[in-house]
Amino acid sequence: MGLIVGLLVLWLIVAVIGFTVKSLLWLAVIGIVLFVATGIVGAVRRRAVR
Repeated sequence: MGLIVGLLVLWLIVAVIGFTVKSLLWLAVIGIVLFVATGIVGAVRRRAVR
């Protein structure tokens, strides 16, 4: 679970950097997509453990 949280934080930082630097808007989009995907994977794994 720590790995999932670490990845979520990393993707959030990437998205913020992408929005801050306008020429790196594509980085923000990738960060948001990876954040959502990691959240879904974490939720699925948590349900599978139960």
